[in-house]
Amino acid sequence: MVNLQQLRQLLAEGVPPGRGDEDSVRRQWWAALATLQEDLLLPGPSPKGLWLAAPLPALYEPRLLLRLQGWVWAPPGMDKLLPASAALLPSSRGATAAPGASFQRLPLRDADGTDPLLVLITPRLQVALALEGPPEARRLLVRFDAAVLASALQLLDRRLDHDDPAGAARLRTGLQALGCLENDPDLALRFWPLLAERLATMAPSVTLQPIASRPHSRPASPGAASERPGNGNSAELALLEALTHEVRTPLATIRTLIRSLLRRSELTPLVRQRLEQIDGECSEQIDRFGLIFLAAELQRQPGSGQALTAQELARTDLSQLLEQMQELWQRQLARRGLQLQLAITPDLPPVLSDPSRLETMLGGLMDRFSRGLPSGSLVQLSLQPAGSRLKLQLGSQNPKGDSSRGEPSQAPPPASTAAAGTNAERVGPVLSWNPCTGSLQLSRQATRQLFHRLGGRLTERGGSHLTVFFPLAEAGP
Repeated sequence: MVNLQQLRQLLAEGVPPGRGDEDSVRRQWWAALATLQEDLLLPGPSPKGLWLAAPLPALYEPRLLLRLQGWVWAPPGMDKLLPASAALLPSSRGATAAPGASFQRLPLRDADGTDPLLVLITPRLQVALALEGPPEARRLLVRFDAAVLASALQLLDRRLDHDDPAGAARLRTGLQALGCLENDPDLALRFWPLLAERLATMAPSVTLQPIASRPHSRPASPGAASERPGNGNSAELALLEALTHEVRTPLATIRTLIRSLLRRSELTPLVRQRLEQIDGECSEQIDRFGLIFLAAELQRQPGSGQALTAQELARTDLSQLLEQMQELWQRQLARRGLQLQLAITPDLPPVLSDPSRLETMLGGLMDRFSRGLPSGSLVQLSLQPAGSRLKLQLGSQNPKGDSSRGEPSQAPPPASTAAAGTNAERVGPVLSWNPCTGSLQLSRQATRQLFHRLGGRLTERGGSHLTVFFPLAEAGP
């Protein structure tokens, strides 16, 4: 049976080796989709045509989705990956589309890989896009040449004939109905400058680097613990990685546009305040989805349950790191009507960790803890010695308290923390969803595993306290 990896290899023939990393090619992919749809297709009359994609629907413009007939090869676990994801694809029960859907869903197989691809055929524009290549040698493939596209359609026809013979017949009929296909000979000359313009205005979509490089293949880890995801979770994790990339990229673009507006001097104070709020929310969500991506990536790596060795970690001044983040956290919490109280014991020794990644993890921990607190609560963050470790603790109080006693009262457990408790629904191997608040967060297990990877040990008590213990670094010479 034909697999989609063969299609990527076909598109890569004659193309120079890639030199990009995962983050850069994902930005290129999003910019290419925007260029294709917003600059080349939508300005003209509504086109008719066909498209085939994996592992997510690459097209997003409603006018195109209503006019074009499509097929999407998607992981079988998509229905249960996210509670709100059911609207993204038709039902997984067979290959027939749901009422009103503009494309059909087909099963993605292990040999297909998870890199995104799209083949789009209209009378005046035919193109194939894909991401391909090993880590640190990734590339965006864009092919307009008729011979390559004809071979790609032959491969897709054979694959579709295996998965859904009736769908393959509709594909052939649809291609015949398009009549003579002509690509604008200047299409490539127009496409690449437009793509470059979009990339020039896009901010980086990823604010943290993976803890370890992604291996080209991910063999199952022998003797993995029972809580580690098995082969059945591989498709869910791959899809989760793709979703987080696609969410962060437009958010980063929005943030770039907002910051360009903030440089203008004629803004009123109210408009400036609103733009700064949008900028802050975008940054928080970019970081939050970055952590979700990191957790999914870590789950798919052999030996991911092991902490980094002392040689891989570094002496980290945790006190200084917290003081540097204090102002940012205060601004973030203030947008939710919360206050921050930071208490650090003086002259604390350094710990062993990774300061660059730890900063993002601590930001995620603060977000996870505070997201469900009622307005007016006081978030208390303390750092103090605890034997051979330093103890970082998060707690919360309601400063209004009991007026008769003049004492602060304990705030209810935060909903974000409760997501790991009895009210939470586990969504895949790394996420928890609280149906009462609609909050989607890293699961307790995934959060613990990420901190363990960075040398810390996370404990939770009753949903109202989070504690992370960090090992002390050995004294220098």
